[in-house]
Amino acid sequence: MSASGKSWSKGKPTTIETMHTTSVDSVSSLLLSLVIMIGMGVVALGLVFILSNMKPHDPIRIFVEEERIAGRGDNAAGFARDLEPPGSEEAEQLTEPAVEQSLQAVTETISSISASLETVEAGAAVGSKGSGLGDSRPPGPEGEGDNIIPRFERWELKFTARDSKSYAKQLDFFKIELGAIGGGRTEVDYLGKLSGSPEKRTGPGKDEKRMYFVARSENQLQKYERDLLSKSGIATSGSVILKLISKELEQQLAELEKSYAVTKRGPKVMAKEFAKTVFECQQGPDKGYQWVVVEQRYRAVP
Repeated sequence: MSASGKSWSKGKPTTIETMHTTSVDSVSSLLLSLVIMIGMGVVALGLVFILSNMKPHDPIRIFVEEERIAGRGDNAAGFARDLEPPGSEEAEQLTEPAVEQSLQAVTETISSISASLETVEAGAAVGSKGSGLGDSRPPGPEGEGDNIIPRFERWELKFTARDSKSYAKQLDFFKIELGAIGGGRTEVDYLGKLSGSPEKRTGPGKDEKRMYFVARSENQLQKYERDLLSKSGIATSGSVILKLISKELEQQLAELEKSYAVTKRGPKVMAKEFAKTVFECQQGPDKGYQWVVVEQRYRAVP
């Protein structure tokens, strides 16, 4: 480039003043911008359309059927069911017949006995001890119901704690109370809010309707429970230690049990099929705890 402001290209001088944007460049830039804007608008409208037509997925609701447990109450254990005593309207049919009616019935019976032998299998083992059939229903409050293993028998709660303090925090998180009963007393000594300022109270055992769990054998957790009770002045010698859960927690565990079973056996799974469900207390969000089903066993529907 020379001092006169001209550039040389292949021997042809071109002045700087001639290097400016032409109308063709302006139109093509405008068209390109319009295309980009239209494309972005189409994409935005498409996203709006998709999002507006997306239906939120309803959470899967688990319905837990009410468990009707059969129990024999104070009736003696047996293999059948003793008949109820006759009512007054049935008494006439059971009165002793006249002598001639009895003789006629005996004659008819003897003549047809060879063709009408009937064997009743009612358990020969108990025949020598009486003619009662007992009650074939399982132990529990007397009532009619389904052949279901009760929750307090099939459920197991597992905790992992390094000391009584961490164990108390887990119990408090789920509002589980400890109770001590026995030792010649019919009342229950309760202890709640174990990790803070423990609250102690006493109540009659017959009024307790909550579900409770008892350790099947002496273990470290039961030692923690006795330690917590003893520190609050509750005697544990000769007593049975209970873990009592609220109705809300019972319902929560029932829903977890059903939800886990649905994933394993399908939506038609019934409470009759549950033989064992093991819940484990694990660390949850926000420094809390949560229950997780870690084992479940089933049985054939009776």
